[in-house]
This record gives sequence, C-alpha cells and structure tokens, in this order.
Amino acid sequence: MAKVLKTSFFDQVYGLVAKIPYGRVISYGQIARMLGNPRAARTVGWALSACPDELPWQRVVKADGTVTGGSFAELRRTMLYEEDVPFLSDGRVDMEACEWDGSDTTVRRYYE
Repeated sequence: MAKVLKTSFFDQVYGLVAKIPYGRVISYGQIARMLGNPRAARTVGWALSACPDELPWQRVVKADGTVTGGSFAELRRTMLYEEDVPFLSDGRVDMEACEWDGSDTTVRRYYE
C-alpha cells in the first residue's frame, strides 16, 4: 500500500505565499481561508515568523492593511514601498488597490 504524505499547514502557507505576485498583498485570514482553515489566521502568522528568507513574507498584512511584524514592521513597510504597493494616508496598505485574490496562477519560485 502506498504511503500518503500529508503536507504540514506551515508548508501549505509557504507554498501559497510563494505565489503572491510582486506589488500585491494578501491578509493572514485570506491565506487561512484559501487553505481551508478559516480560523487559522494566527497560525498563518506563526508560520510566517519562521518562514524561509526567500519567501515574500512582507506581502502578508492584516485584513485592514495594517503592516505588522514587531521589530520588522518598518522593514516590511520599506519592502512594500519598493514594490510600489500603494498606502493610504493613515499608513495602511490600500487593500482595495493591491489585494491578491489568488487568481493569478503564476508561480513564484521562492520556496520549493
């Protein structure tokens, strides 16, 4: 009988984050919902706090566009500015202008 390997939730998060297009963002909750676990937004955050450096982790923000990351928040904000991600006057990402819905199927090979 063939052995079925189950991909960990963290690995699923990493696979999805690797696909976020340049200049686009997604929320922690969106990732959780896309992975079939809508109440796991916090777990998505834990996964990203331990993710490989090659992933575009800066592209994941709170649902209201708030840039999080503790001591890395300013670095994340700078990285997003460099990608021409638009910000609102209050400092949040303009989610309406650049939110990724997962429909772009271009795979970004940041993580295998």
